[in-house]
Amino acid sequence: MKPVRVGICGLGTVGGGTFNVLTRNADEIARRAGRPLVIEQVAHRSINPACDLTGIRTTKDVFEVATNPDIDVVVELIGGYDVARELVMMAIENGKHVVTANKALIAVHGNEIFKAAHEKGVIVAFEAAVAGGIPVIKSLREGLGANRISWVAGIINGTGNYILTHMRDEGRAFEDVLAEAQALGYAEADPTFDVEGIDAAHKLTILASIAYGVPLQFEKAYTEGISRVTAEDVEQADNLGYIIKHLGISKRTGDGLELRVHPTLIPKERLLASVHGVKNAIAVMGDAVGPTLYYGAGAGDEPTASAVVADLLDVARDISTEHRYRTPYLAFCGVTDDCDELPIMPMEDITTAYYLRLLAVDRPGVLARVATILSEEGISIEALIQKEATEGELVPIILLTHRTLEKHMNEAIRRIESLADIAGSVTRIRVESLDEQD
Repeated sequence: MKPVRVGICGLGTVGGGTFNVLTRNADEIARRAGRPLVIEQVAHRSINPACDLTGIRTTKDVFEVATNPDIDVVVELIGGYDVARELVMMAIENGKHVVTANKALIAVHGNEIFKAAHEKGVIVAFEAAVAGGIPVIKSLREGLGANRISWVAGIINGTGNYILTHMRDEGRAFEDVLAEAQALGYAEADPTFDVEGIDAAHKLTILASIAYGVPLQFEKAYTEGISRVTAEDVEQADNLGYIIKHLGISKRTGDGLELRVHPTLIPKERLLASVHGVKNAIAVMGDAVGPTLYYGAGAGDEPTASAVVADLLDVARDISTEHRYRTPYLAFCGVTDDCDELPIMPMEDITTAYYLRLLAVDRPGVLARVATILSEEGISIEALIQKEATEGELVPIILLTHRTLEKHMNEAIRRIESLADIAGSVTRIRVESLDEQD
């Protein structure tokens, strides 16, 4: 059959991995696709020494690839928002299929991109945009198609998981482990997207849209990072039978959808609690299948390239299929206008349990006043640890609460912090059991 001609835009870590997997496994890929996949052109700003470009047409202009009449599929691996969006929209306008690993692009501009692709009858594939080489999008969209999904929870940023793992295993401070992650290349020089949860929120937005058949709504995701988590918090969580993980969580409720990223205490016996280092894992609860877990390398050159090439295989198989009969981008709807309009719930209306850590002056009655405030806000205490006084006669107090509304907890924390005997701000980390009842 006629070869599928591929143009790769970006030859960095993922682009280089994609190039090498396509060339190294060309025969195997052709057998799976039923036709060869040929790299027709590569756009790159700098040479990747791991890639042999002999005989390959190259350019520094990514838009040249998008308009090249000899190319069937544009692989967008340049990252970012603006240029990537322009490139993808130009490729679609020119009748080319698109494969991308760009989670920010899909989370923010996916509704627009999918609409344009539907109108032109081309495919936009984005498996590599979430969790690297883990085929979680295909699993949600196709493998779990018989299920009503009740919740999705995942460790979907390897940098944050690496930091929290080493904080727990070695008792080190956040800043110390972050510096090590940067030196090892696990964290960027500016780690904001990773440690403040923005990267995870991009990915969670995509997963939630596919799980529930709703439009992409990144701007409504609640996002909180891990920079305020201390070694003390990690130790106390461990003493209470929990592990702190930076989770993306989405739940279907009677009031709408929860869409949130934040540090979370989860019980040690949960599978997600045993996911360490830079690995990713996503747990999904379906009404028919029950709990399932998808685990593996969430980043890296060839793990991510594995997902990119899998998308290219799908494109190669479906390239002659009438677009009305292809699997919808967001599983339920061919065009985002047809999606369900379940509302995204404000964070203050979400119910969870809480871990609280506060420093109090060592004098009688302080704990009683804290307990009174919690009681008045309708919050009950599950566990309490009062440690020995620290320097300056401050007593660390650790509280674990039962489930309550976020807005009630916000008010309780405001009142506690206003007490004269409380030093500094109260540390608050949410607690999730992630069992079949959640």
